[in-house]
Amino acid sequence: MEKAFSRAASKVAHASGKPITFVACCLIIIVWALTGPVFGFSDTWQLIINTGTTIVTFLMVFLIQNTQNRDGAAIQAKLDELIRATAAQNRFIGIEHLTEEEVEQYRELCEKAAKAADRASRAEAKADQAEAEAAEAKSAARNGKRPKRAGRVLTH
Repeated sequence: MEKAFSRAASKVAHASGKPITFVACCLIIIVWALTGPVFGFSDTWQLIINTGTTIVTFLMVFLIQNTQNRDGAAIQAKLDELIRATAAQNRFIGIEHLTEEEVEQYRELCEKAAKAADRASRAEAKADQAEAEAAEAKSAARNGKRPKRAGRVLTH
């Protein structure tokens, strides 16, 4: 039963996102509006569109939610596998089951780690630049030449 529902939900959700479906819905509305004068814009005429759209909306909520839940779970499984298979920290696997507050703590930790990595990267680049300038100055001193001025002055 669950598999059949999942298949049907996927097909309906996929079909509902196609342009032809939108055009068909617009045509239904236009036909309904054009029949208004024929039925004297009666309460029954209005009830038809109200009932139809309410039923479709009600059912689509469940179908689309089912599709979204499965898509989210599939994406999460793929991310978990990437985390597991790489040098990433395995502690991130399953954090979608934590409370919002706990997930926020993980997010803050990741943000701090990213900032620290950026600082370390900038420091390494400055060290590499200083090392290159020092090597150039040493080479120039050996050859009796004046070293080129650095493009940037390093400050602490």
